[in-house]
Amino acid sequence: MSEALQINDTFVQAVSSDTEDPKKTQFTIGELAKEFDITLRTLRFYEDKGLITPRREGMNRIYNRRDRARLKLVLMGKRVGFSLTEIRDLLDLYDLRDGQETQLRTALERFQEQIKVLDEQRQAIDQAQDELQRTVEIVSGLLKQKQTEAA
Repeated sequence: MSEALQINDTFVQAVSSDTEDPKKTQFTIGELAKEFDITLRTLRFYEDKGLITPRREGMNRIYNRRDRARLKLVLMGKRVGFSLTEIRDLLDLYDLRDGQETQLRTALERFQEQIKVLDEQRQAIDQAQDELQRTVEIVSGLLKQKQTEAA
């Protein structure tokens, strides 16, 4: 087995859930929708965008472990603020066959950049929350003052 395939298998195992049956290799659209608490439409949308590629059996979509792992990565990527384009670029890196050093280096750089973005957003949110809390205290004080004057 090539190094790239070994890393891909390891990668798929790493993003598999602890509750997933390790022997299960195929999933229906309904199973994945339920497991990840997303709609069927969301799965179809990700398929249309080329993020997952289930095979078809008649009208049914059959997802494999790779599709499931990619879906989990898409959802994690969305949760941490990556766009679908950025997620697709990261997923596409795993289709290269250079032993994955390039892919891992690029992914690491992008993850570190996103951590910086999230840290900046956290600071901005903390600042906005502090300002809002001061405003609440001022307005509460004014309201108490008005109520005292009226009494």
